[in-house]
Amino acid sequence: MSIKVIVAGFKGKMGSTAVNMVKGDQELELVALLDPFADEKEVDGVPVFTAKEALIGFEADVWVDFTMPKVAYENTRFALENGFAPVVGTTGFTEDQIAELIALSKEKGLGGLIAPNFAIGAILLMEFAAKASKYFPDLEIIELHHDKKKDAPSGTAVKTAELIREARSYKKQGAEDEEESIAGARGAEFDGFRIHSVRLPGLVAHQEVIFGAQGEGLTLRHDSYDRISFMSGVNLGIKEVVKRDQLVYGLEQLL
Repeated sequence: MSIKVIVAGFKGKMGSTAVNMVKGDQELELVALLDPFADEKEVDGVPVFTAKEALIGFEADVWVDFTMPKVAYENTRFALENGFAPVVGTTGFTEDQIAELIALSKEKGLGGLIAPNFAIGAILLMEFAAKASKYFPDLEIIELHHDKKKDAPSGTAVKTAELIREARSYKKQGAEDEEESIAGARGAEFDGFRIHSVRLPGLVAHQEVIFGAQGEGLTLRHDSYDRISFMSGVNLGIKEVVKRDQLVYGLEQLL
């Protein structure tokens, strides 16, 4: 039995890459496409919808979401309420929203995944950074993305920061009398350290965590040069969520 998949946000770069991945896997079946900006009624025999409400009662197993931060929470909630296990790569969720969606998934007995990053290398970077922060508590995160990205900092940077917060004792960094002559020069503060967001054309998704100590430094960096780097993680997510009865946050929860 193939896993029936809906792809929301199929007109975007990540969505269209996900569509090709699903089409290329014999264990998966693309059954519907959703995008409010779509003009076509179908693509290669697959029906296209512009409103999610049209998918109520539709037969599908998994809802893959690469839409926009402002609709991601509503979409994920809609998927769970209608029996679709969500695999969500859209970022911008608050901690409260994630907690609500996990609670709803338990109530419905449905698996699901919200992943700030689907690249295996990015997951490893997060894990290594959390481990390193125990020994190098002074650090800064720099994340670099293409200039069309809507949210800052990236979901990956936020997730990395959260994992570091769990591993490292709180420490406020920098000089006590530090002053910004231009507001925002030091980046966003999180648990005493800083996160910086770079947005430039030509970039895809990149992150480095820089650690400093007396007389030494350590830099961890991951680069996604092509969106294909995320597809093995999306594929894994689709195949895993149908076996589960609760939504998880972070691809590492399924590895």
